[in-house]
Formats: sequence, structure tokens, C-alpha cells
Amino acid sequence: MTADPTARATPSRPAARAGIEAERVEVGYLERRRLRSGTAGWLLLAGLGVSAVISGDYAGWNFGLAEGGFGGLLIATVLMAVMYTAMVFGLAELGSALPTAGGGYTFARRALGPWGGYATGVAVLIEYAIAPAAIATFIGAYVESLGLFGITDGWWVYLVVYALFIGIHLMGVGEALKAMFAVTVVALAGLVVFLVGAAPRFEAGNLLDIAPTDAAGASAFLPYGLIGVWAAFPFAIWFFLAVESVPLAAEEARDPARSMPRGIVAAMGVLVVLAVLMLVFTPGAAGSSAIAGSGNPPVDALAGAGAPDGLTRVVNYAGLFGLVASFSRSSTPTRGRPSRSPAPATCRARCR
Repeated sequence: MTADPTARATPSRPAARAGIEAERVEVGYLERRRLRSGTAGWLLLAGLGVSAVISGDYAGWNFGLAEGGFGGLLIATVLMAVMYTAMVFGLAELGSALPTAGGGYTFARRALGPWGGYATGVAVLIEYAIAPAAIATFIGAYVESLGLFGITDGWWVYLVVYALFIGIHLMGVGEALKAMFAVTVVALAGLVVFLVGAAPRFEAGNLLDIAPTDAAGASAFLPYGLIGVWAAFPFAIWFFLAVESVPLAAEEARDPARSMPRGIVAAMGVLVVLAVLMLVFTPGAAGSSAIAGSGNPPVDALAGAGAPDGLTRVVNYAGLFGLVASFSRSSTPTRGRPSRSPAPATCRARCR
């Protein structure tokens, strides 16, 4: 008697039952976190992405000049932009296919299982634990440079700011999004003011004023050689870091399948343009060597180029707004209370 080949290909009943049960658990997990229609459109989501990153245009990226020079940081920024653009398009597709508030955690869990989601979630938490510390340092530098109320040490300022924006997030996610959008508009206006003031003072020679070293491949364009490109990578990421947080706001999206891709791609487009402009005009106004170690590079660039004091103060205040916007987003990676908008804008499921 010959064995039936189809019988060998058919899984045993216990195995089939276990597979069906695992799939049911996973589907149930996502169903419990399926979101109702929110009120945020693609413009507000794009504003969220820019607000999470805009502090990187005001400070942080410039330290890459001390590691790779203008050329090294430029190459690192281009490569980082390519990587982030690819990631953003991937997130746009995932955010529309799985419009849940877990973001990267949910995507990894669906593809790799609970342990894959757990590992991704831990990595995200580490990112959002470290980023606020750096942003807080820059907030202190901007406050000290303004000399407000005679403050010479701004360490307590970012503690107050942290408490303030935690309170806004406790009021509701939608309220926090709208507040961050308003703050981001002010910060963007500050960058425009800076660029208007820096453009007339731009000198191409200032970009390459760091003397070449004896490193392999060193030149005026790459003063620290080819290794400088690699060393500049951690600082080039400041132009784009945290734009991946946009899918976390899926709960507030009016139509996640349409607004999420548009919002995150629009945010990335704005960030690429700002990265190029800030990378060129900031050291171009005062010199790469002068900006490489600055805690508030736009302000120091204008001051070093002889700009009026009133102009530098406007940019300084706007920079403080930008740092506050990113600080409030990076210090609250998890979901707050649902928005206080009507019931359809809320999410009944809570991330666990």
C-alpha cells in the first residue's frame, strides 16, 4: 500500500491548530489597537515631523565640522539623507497599512513577532532617553547667550520646560500636536530670518578654512581625510533624527492611509532643504572653524559675520523655540491621553 503524498504535506491537526491560534492572537492584538478616525491632516503631521527634528538645524550638526570638515560633513549629510529618505518611504507605506500608534514597535512586532517588537521598542526608548539630554544642553546654551533675567546657568530652565510640556501632553495628544505646530512655525520663521541675514555675508572661502591634516586623503575639502566622513555621520543625523516619530501620531490622523504618507514625506522634504541651507550658509557666514564647537551656531555665525545685535537676538529666541519643540517631542515618545476632540477623534485602545 503506497502512502498518499498529499497526506504527508498536510500538517498535523495540533500544529495547524497552534498556527491558527497564533495568527488569531496577532490579529487580535492589532484589532485592539485599531484607531478611529482622528482630526489631524497631513499638514499637521508634517509639522509634527519637522518639530521633532528642527532642533538639529539649530545645534548639534555643527560638531561634525570638527570631525570631518565641511566636505566630510557634506558627504555624510548626503548619505544620511538618502538613508532617511528610504526609511521615510518605508514608514509611509507601513503607517498606511498598519495605522496604529505603536510606530516602529508595531511594525517590527508584526514582521518579527513579539521579541522583534520588544527589541525595536527598547531601541526606540534608548533613542528618546538620550536625545533629550543633548537638546537640554543646547537649550541651556541658548538661554545663557540671551542673558535672560541674568541667567548664567540654564540647567533648571529645561527642567521647567520639561514639566510644562509634560502637562500639555497630559491634556491630550491633539492639543500637544497643535501646540507643537505653532512652536514649529516660529522656529521655521527664525531659520528664514537667519538665512536672510546670513546670505549677504556668505563667503565660499569660509567653508574650507580648516587646515588639512596628514590623514589619508586629506585636502582642503576633506581636512580630516576620508575617515572624517565616517566620523561626521553621528552629527549629520541631527538634520533628520526623530522624523520617524510621525507614525506615533496615527491615532490623531483623519485618514491614516492617505495623510500619514503625505505628512511624513512632506516633513522629510522640508528637512532636506533646511539641512542643505544650514550646512552651507552657517559656516559660510563665519567660517567652519568658528562654528565647529558652537553651542548655538546660527547665532554665533551672525555675530561672527558682524550682523546687527537685534537680528542675532531674534534668531536666538527662535532657536530656543525650536529646541523646546524638539525637546517636548523627544521627551514624550509614548502616547499621552487621547485628544479632547469629539469621540470619533479618540482611540479607544491603549498601547500596553
